Order: sequence, then C-alpha cells, then structure tokens
Amino acid sequence: MGIGAFKNHSVLWFFQEALLQVNTNLLINAQEGKTKALRQIRFEAGSKIDKQELLKYIDETISLHKLGKEIKPDLKKGIFIPSELSGFFESNSELKKAFSILTPGKQREYAEYISEAKRDETKQERIEKIIPMIKVGIGLNDKNC
Repeated sequence: MGIGAFKNHSVLWFFQEALLQVNTNLLINAQEGKTKALRQIRFEAGSKIDKQELLKYIDETISLHKLGKEIKPDLKKGIFIPSELSGFFESNSELKKAFSILTPGKQREYAEYISEAKRDETKQERIEKIIPMIKVGIGLNDKNC
C-alpha cells in the first residue's frame, strides 16, 4: 500500500487490488490501460473517511497477501520503438547503445512516452528531452536525488 497527497485530493494505493473480489466499489484505476494491478481509493479535499469501510479493503488485501496472490508483469511483452525514436538511433550509435543498456521497463517507458504524443512536434520535443536522460542511463520516471 502507499499514500499520496495532491492539490485537491489524496489517495491510498493498493498494489495488487485488481485481485479484490469483495471490496471494489471505491477502487479506481488511475491509469486505465497502463496499470494491471495498481488501484487507488481517492479522497477529495474535505471528504470524510469511513474507517470501517476502508478497513474492509485493508483486511481483504492482507488476506490476498497471506495467500501469496499477486499479478505479475508480462515480461514477454515486446517493446515497440516508435519510428521517430528509432530514426535517432540510426543516426546516433552512442544513443542506441545507451538505450540498449537500459532495463526493458525503462526502454518501454521511453517508447510509450514518445508513442503517446499526438502531434509530431510534441514527439520531437519529448525526444529532445529524453536524449540526455538516456545517455546517462536514467529512466523517464526515475527520481533525481
């Protein structure tokens, strides 16, 4: 489980809650199509938290954990490199090598980041942003400490 605080709401994240069978009414998939197992309960600013209702989710989560239930990532899922990014690789072998050293998860993050852009200009801006990150071996969502 995890806790997050945002400008207008806070969330309680459950990392394997796609497995919940009984307590599902409050769960939200914040990134539909991206996350398989992660769900959250969102608390809007000023809303009251029903502790007894929340406890039901936590109890079922603990039961699932004790049973060893989990949704594992599909590690065989291929990585589609968008043509805009592969074009940069063709003209820059150093960048291509740096990208190949990254973990498959980091490679997928970058590839999806470019693919999700709708406009060509946005894709180019994103590529320019990520090139230095790839060269130093950090992932798109890595935190700089």
